[in-house]
Amino acid sequence: MTAPRITLDEVRAFEWPFRLRLPFRFGVITVTHGRQAVVVARVRLENGRVAEGLAAETLAAKWFDKDPTLTDDQNEHQLRRAIEIARNAYLAAGPRTPFALFADSYASILAQAATERLPPLVAGFGPALLDRAILDAVLRAHGVSFATGMRANVAGMAPHAAIADLGGFDWNGFLASLSPRPRIAARHTVGLVDPITASDQPAGARVEDGLPETLEEVCTAYRHTYFKLKVGGDVAADVDRLARIAAVLDRLVPGYRATLDGNEQYADAEGALALWRAIEAEPRLATLRNAVLFIEQPVKRAAALAADMSPRAARRPVIVDESDGTLDAFVTARGCGYAGVSSKTCKGFYKSLTNLARCRVWNDGAAGERFFMSGEDLTTLAGLCVQQDLALVSLLGLAHVERNGHHFVDGFAGRPRAEAERFLAAHPGLYRATDRGPRLAIADGMLDLASLDCAGFGSAVLPDTASMETMPKAAWPVS
Repeated sequence: MTAPRITLDEVRAFEWPFRLRLPFRFGVITVTHGRQAVVVARVRLENGRVAEGLAAETLAAKWFDKDPTLTDDQNEHQLRRAIEIARNAYLAAGPRTPFALFADSYASILAQAATERLPPLVAGFGPALLDRAILDAVLRAHGVSFATGMRANVAGMAPHAAIADLGGFDWNGFLASLSPRPRIAARHTVGLVDPITASDQPAGARVEDGLPETLEEVCTAYRHTYFKLKVGGDVAADVDRLARIAAVLDRLVPGYRATLDGNEQYADAEGALALWRAIEAEPRLATLRNAVLFIEQPVKRAAALAADMSPRAARRPVIVDESDGTLDAFVTARGCGYAGVSSKTCKGFYKSLTNLARCRVWNDGAAGERFFMSGEDLTTLAGLCVQQDLALVSLLGLAHVERNGHHFVDGFAGRPRAEAERFLAAHPGLYRATDRGPRLAIADGMLDLASLDCAGFGSAVLPDTASMETMPKAAWPVS
């Protein structure tokens, strides 16, 4: 398949509010509500044909920029501004392949964002959404799925100065070698305020919406075998909470595997190492300790790529997540002792594929797979958002992916019931019907991704933008 040269003609942006069914604590914030962004990209192919594509992502406060002086509203406006900057750059670019549109604009977008005091992780949010919407349009125009199109390099990925370390890399061969997974294990997130057992819920605190609320109930209902456990930066408190979690997992989930997420809660590598030494010293954590696959960025991003993580990584591999702000961040992280990097659609699917290519190159000829990617979640909501992320991790060939949106959000909360039913009808293996509407279906801890192999980027149907609010102009920068 020859990568088409396309011209971006128009971008429309929408959003809608949602509320969580349970509070979700990660890092410095406890989330109870949020807003979902949806962009529509209209592209014109060289033959004159016009096609539209969509992408969706949460406007997540206090993750892209954790500056405590900024309000949640200001964080959301940062992300709106990132979309505006990317839109302006792409509209002015002229005919390009989808990948060249991204790569040729990359440096100028970062530079413009920097002049407006937007960190690289924020700056990347705009291209991440637009790139998905643009490729969705191209895939629909060709009548092929994300996996089929990318394996044929419909995006035109090629050596580029933006990823100079992969000069001469065989992108066509690499992409053709990918083997999408039709099923993937859902790694359940245990947030910092999640109830572990019923005794953690005060009288009258239950939601009683038919979904599991405690970790015990989650284990019974979904039969997960993979778990992601948040830690909070206080060694004694973290060890105590992990011990209470381990008491449930040891009893209910034989052979479970786990990851620990530091969410930048430790000031330096020494603090993160102190946590692991405390885990090693706690007899109640013997099984959990052996079950841990890796540690997700425990050190604050300001110090994460300056710290030597080798002593910490000698116990378990460490991955970089919040510090993965630029295209070359994983290269820098590798030099600091990190072995892995997260994939999140909010950081861009080209970045994920680039980092997977690096893992292939760095592991070539080595004993074992030292360098790796993990699939992480930023509350991908039911519908287009979660499906595009799942289509990506399927193509990457990952065995498990963190999922939290299905647990903390009430299904298709905030969307019309008719829209939810359309997604259920189009993707019956991925969703299940309930009295409260369609919800993500997890059986024996697994997600069925077969229906994502459809024309477009992971979805046979699209959300109804007529029922959404037009995204306001970004109130950014602030004085």
